[in-house]
Amino acid sequence: MSRTLIVITGPTGVGKTAAAIGVARHFGCDIINADSRQVFRGLPIGTAAPTPQEQAMARHHFVQFLDLGEYYSASQFEADVMRLLPQLWRQGDYAVMCGGSMMYVDAVCRGIDDIPTITPEVRAQVLAEYEAGGLEPVLAQLQRLDPAYYAEVDRRNTKRVLHAVEICRQAGVPYSTLRTGQAKPRPFDIVKIGLNIERPQLFDRINRRVDAMIEAGLEAEARSVLPLRHLNSLNTVGYKEMFAYFDGIMDRATAIERIKKNTRVYAKKQLTWYARDPLMHWCRPDEALGEAVRLTRQ
Repeated sequence: MSRTLIVITGPTGVGKTAAAIGVARHFGCDIINADSRQVFRGLPIGTAAPTPQEQAMARHHFVQFLDLGEYYSASQFEADVMRLLPQLWRQGDYAVMCGGSMMYVDAVCRGIDDIPTITPEVRAQVLAEYEAGGLEPVLAQLQRLDPAYYAEVDRRNTKRVLHAVEICRQAGVPYSTLRTGQAKPRPFDIVKIGLNIERPQLFDRINRRVDAMIEAGLEAEARSVLPLRHLNSLNTVGYKEMFAYFDGIMDRATAIERIKKNTRVYAKKQLTWYARDPLMHWCRPDEALGEAVRLTRQ
């Protein structure tokens, strides 16, 4: 096979966007965005979405194309990318996928199990129960409906817990019984490049990027979406801390430091996830292009 998807991933703040643009320009191809928050409009600062200038350097797909209230999932992303790729292959033999959302990257590289589409009625019911009683009653439901998945799920991950209950209700069977864990065959080659740098340098980059976001207007951006804070699209680092500051739970300086800390924690989680992938080729951001050229020639 000559058609190749070059995946550029790694921890937040490491420099994926710049590296992906360099690779895409070399191969003359487009970039598929694989960031689960950059898909939403109205959050360009807090999600570090590719700027108009960066998008002008290489065509990007799936950047700020959804309203904050729209539902989107890794399985929908998989379907959208698999529909897009045949169009990109008509332009050339390469495409770049860039992002650090682990489930989105896996959805395209390995595939998502065939899960039933959740109806608006089921989604609204589960959400209403969560909003009325909090996460504990929903967790109790999950424990009753699917004790196997309950035993392994991150019970602090609201989105994942709610979605599991939705699937159990929609399918009428435990979510865990629908998860095969088997990779789907893909009609193209996949080259995975993970970017990483020394931990102190990465954490320094993260801290400085948060400072840059504050200077660019993150506080005003967060205030502009405050009325929509109940939406899952805003249940993410940067906005949660700002909302806590607006509520008087913490002062501004503490909120900024908490954003830095939580972003560093997320970066470590990403690295732990990707370290389990035996197909990942690791390099520094400035080595990404050379690594992509080397791997596509093998």
